[in-house]
Amino acid sequence: MVESIQLNFGGFVPLSTVDWRGKSVCVVFFRGCPVKCWYCHNQNILTGEDRRPIEEIKELIRSSSLLISGVIFSGGEATMQPSALLSLAEYSKSIGLFTGLHTNGVYPDVIRKLIERRFIDHIALDIKAEWNLYTVRGKERAVGKQVKESLTLCTNASQAGILPDFEVVITLFPGYGEEVMMISHDVAPDIDLVLQQGVYQGIKPLDLNNLKEIADRLGRKVRIRTRSDGEIIYEGNSSSGDAGIRER
Repeated sequence: MVESIQLNFGGFVPLSTVDWRGKSVCVVFFRGCPVKCWYCHNQNILTGEDRRPIEEIKELIRSSSLLISGVIFSGGEATMQPSALLSLAEYSKSIGLFTGLHTNGVYPDVIRKLIERRFIDHIALDIKAEWNLYTVRGKERAVGKQVKESLTLCTNASQAGILPDFEVVITLFPGYGEEVMMISHDVAPDIDLVLQQGVYQGIKPLDLNNLKEIADRLGRKVRIRTRSDGEIIYEGNSSSGDAGIRER
């Protein structure tokens, strides 16, 4: 029987060394996303359609399998297409690849299925705002509760050893204030928290020292990720005082 699942396809990178720390991976991009982030680098795949048979995408993954150890599902938002995501994750595991997901966490039920079926090895949860400010396109429906549920799901799975690799990512721009404190407070101390340099045309990005100053306010170890300096582990400086984040 021919599989009928289709993927609204956003693109494919056959080899990447920057999408999963310490691994060479291919990246499958899913088209479509419910969250409208003004700084998104993949604006061209947030909407529209390019339907492809799932077998075509499996062949792309298979064709890269000699060069890689894993596959990343990204977007857009991969969990918007649960049937395609679950099928591709299961296939990737079946041919001996590690599987990773970059997600905004809006669809916790899909994340739960990936974890329960042991289809996923790595999740990067990109938390974008305070829970009460999290909305999706169209009706501006609040989804902070769903994202927080995804954080709890992934944290519990990580602490239980079911999800081998889990990190929370915050993309930072000048003026990003109390959101950082709120998110850090809700991320367990044993979970990797990544402060990622936001880059967008016309806005001067925060540099490594700026991000260290923000980290000093959090009172915890973090990973700091910038284009020029790569990724470092930063233990923090509790004596630094106010990091100078502009409050809202």
